[in-house]
Amino acid sequence: MKVVVYSHDADTRAGIRLAIGSRPALDVPEAEIVEVATQPALVRLLDKGGIDVMVLDGEAQPAGGMGISRQAKDEVYNCPPVLLIIGRPDDRWLATWSKADAVISHPIDPVALARELAALMRARAAAPAVGPAGHGHAITAR
Repeated sequence: MKVVVYSHDADTRAGIRLAIGSRPALDVPEAEIVEVATQPALVRLLDKGGIDVMVLDGEAQPAGGMGISRQAKDEVYNCPPVLLIIGRPDDRWLATWSKADAVISHPIDPVALARELAALMRARAAAPAVGPAGHGHAITAR
């Protein structure tokens, strides 16, 4: 499954990649991790289609994962599930606004990240495929 990891911070992306490993759980497919550091790069990937799950850093700059999640959920047909990493537990109300499917907080707990990502991967695998890849996925970089 294609898992997109978004953060402007290379160390954050590396920590997420390490937590995922080749697969976050034995009963899910291997994760093909695609790292992106900018909102425009993420938008291009969403437009192409084929993304199964997104892991978004809510603290990313200049475009945070919360806003990107909200926009993608509002504008992308059959939007992939989103695992949002928030700055602090008190930001959970913002994560609800962002329409994220799962939430963990910094500092990244590798076990919690793997558990939440595996659950999203299971749900995505069980969901029926809808429409051709790339159709209706366009969002605009703001």
